[in-house]
Amino acid sequence: MTGPGGTRSPLLRLLRLVARVALPAEFVLVVLLFGGVRIPGAVVAVAEVLVVALLLAEGLVFLRLRRRGLSRREAVAELVPEAVLRLLGHELRITESLLRWVARRPHGVGGADAVFPHARDQGALMYGFAFVCLVETVGMSYLLADRPLVHTVVLVLDVYTVLFVLGLHAASVTRPHTLTGGVLRLRQAAHVDVSVPLDRVAAVRQELRFSHEKAEGELNLAVGSQTSVTVELTEPVDVPRLLGASRPVRLIRFHADDPRALYRAVDAALTRVRTAPSPSPGPPPRA
Repeated sequence: MTGPGGTRSPLLRLLRLVARVALPAEFVLVVLLFGGVRIPGAVVAVAEVLVVALLLAEGLVFLRLRRRGLSRREAVAELVPEAVLRLLGHELRITESLLRWVARRPHGVGGADAVFPHARDQGALMYGFAFVCLVETVGMSYLLADRPLVHTVVLVLDVYTVLFVLGLHAASVTRPHTLTGGVLRLRQAAHVDVSVPLDRVAAVRQELRFSHEKAEGELNLAVGSQTSVTVELTEPVDVPRLLGASRPVRLIRFHADDPRALYRAVDAALTRVRTAPSPSPGPPPRA
C-alpha cells in the first residue's frame, strides 16, 4: 500500500485522517456518557458505526499488507503514525513496569555480566509526588461531587496521573543499567534505552554533577538531579527522542546507586576489550 518513493496510497492517507478525527471524538463521547450527559441516540449510533467501519477497514488493509510480505510491525507502522506508536509503546512499558515492580522481575537482566540499579536517589521524590497527586485526587473528588461530568473527567485524569508517576519510578527500578559482553546498556525510566559498544568508549570516569546544561551531542540521564558517571565516545551513538527523532551523542552522563562499582566494572571490561589479542594470521598462501 506504499507507492513509489515511499509515499502512502490514498486509502492509507484517508484511513489515517479518519482515525485522527474519529478516535478522539469517540473518547470525548465516552467521557460525556460516563459524566451523565444525555446524548441523542442517533449521534451515538453514528459514532459507533463510524468506529466499527474504521476498525474493519484497517483490519482489511492490515491483512492486505501482510499478504504483500510485510511483518506485523511493518504493517501496523503503515497504518499508525510513528509518533502515535512510540507514545503507545511508552504507555505500555509504563504499565509493564508497574507489573514487574510488583512481581520483582527486572527487565533485560537475563545473561547480563553485571547489573547496576539507579533509582534509589529518586525514590523519596517520586513517592512524595505520588502522595501529593493522591491528596489532590481526593480533594477534587470532594469539591466536584455535585458536578458529575467534570468530576468524572478530573477523576480519570487524576488516577491516571498517580499511576503514571508510580509507573515512571517503577520503570527506573525495573530497568537498571547492565553490562553484557562488550555492550554497556544505559536506561532511564521507560523512554531512554541506549546500548553503548565498549569499543566506542574513549574514556569513563566518576564525576558527580548536580547541574547539567543542554548541549549538542551530550546526553544527561540525571536521577534526583545528579549524575555520577561520565562516558566519552570516540564516535556518536544514536539515542532516538521519545517521538523518534534521531539524536547522535558523543558524551553521556548518567547515575548509578553504586557509581564506583559501575566505574570499576566498565574500566575492567574496557581493559579486556583493548588488550584482547588480535586474531592470528593464517598460513601464507602456497606458491
